[in-house]
Amino acid sequence: MYLVGEALIGDGAEIAHIDLLMGDKEGPIGSAFANAVSQLSAGHTPLLAVVRPNLLTKPVTLVIPKVTLKDMSQVNEMFGPVQAAVAKAVADCVEEGLFSGVDIEKVAILASVFVHPDAKDYNRLYRYNYGAMKLALNRALAAFPDAKTLVYEKDRAAHAIMGFKVQRLWDAPYLQVAMDLVDMGKVAQVLKELPDNDHLIIEAGTPLIKKFGLGVISEIRKLRPNAFIIADLKILDTGNLEARMAADATADAVVVSGLAPVSTMEKAIAEARKVGIYSIVDMLNVQNPAKVIASLKVKPDIVELHRAIDTDDAAHAWGDIPAIKKAAGGKLLVATAGGVRVNVVKDALKAGADILVVGRAITASKDIGHAADEFLEQLDREEIDQFRIMTDF
Repeated sequence: MYLVGEALIGDGAEIAHIDLLMGDKEGPIGSAFANAVSQLSAGHTPLLAVVRPNLLTKPVTLVIPKVTLKDMSQVNEMFGPVQAAVAKAVADCVEEGLFSGVDIEKVAILASVFVHPDAKDYNRLYRYNYGAMKLALNRALAAFPDAKTLVYEKDRAAHAIMGFKVQRLWDAPYLQVAMDLVDMGKVAQVLKELPDNDHLIIEAGTPLIKKFGLGVISEIRKLRPNAFIIADLKILDTGNLEARMAADATADAVVVSGLAPVSTMEKAIAEARKVGIYSIVDMLNVQNPAKVIASLKVKPDIVELHRAIDTDDAAHAWGDIPAIKKAAGGKLLVATAGGVRVNVVKDALKAGADILVVGRAITASKDIGHAADEFLEQLDREEIDQFRIMTDF
């Protein structure tokens, strides 16, 4: 047996986080248990979990402090409410039948426990650590999460302590606001007036980046820290280098031109995947987008069908979206750009578009917030709960 569990419970300085290992005493967990007890380190002294002095919990459980204990107040918290909470959680799980089929004399548990140095409230420390230990045990014995749950959930929530959300595009359709501007004052105005919405994407347009460089991504993020930001570089060469430059600038996606050599597109896509950002192929002036996608050994995350600003009298760039998605193997988002207005949103969505790219219809509007809201209403998507922390399973 070699089981792993984890749980985070509570808030404030008393928040509890437990990393748990459980396995046979005769196996690697048992060896780690013995080593932890016999090889002590300053400030991280492990302690056996006892319900009260002289009453060891079973299965035997070792509480290991994650944070260095620097003074007696921290020591008292660890040897008092935290130790008692962990031990009681294990004992209650025995009573409730969680260890059914497990010989509790033959297994050992390692519980690595976090206690913030600013924690003060013993009652909260006890309750949060009890809940975290119990949840970690249940998850370990249930092998939580399974692959299906992991893949489904991985892009749907923010890490509770990280302080910001790395947006992922899992709930199409989206509205992408193209910032093809060259005035930072205007950029700031637009960013401040755009509504906070999980279905709104911000594009640092090519003119904006040419004027101010990739550093403009950081300026956008100061005003919209949780935004999904696209760096529209329209890469034509050095695909891997420029994709990494976009990632280093904290962009969430980078754009490569569909007119670039196949090798450049493939290098940009591969590099984007390596550094964890989205790759977008812009099909501006490309005659057969599906053919281009089919020719790529590695597929992009997004294809943008693009009608140029200088050809506003041309037809909208819906194209054959199903054919493009088929050429990519099905897992692909398609964006449409160029002259998109509120009255054509439904047509674009019906044609299969996942992202509506809108520029001047929003950024040049007298009421930017209202203009964006009109497009968002047409998408007909509910907001996403950004702060789920895995206690809802």
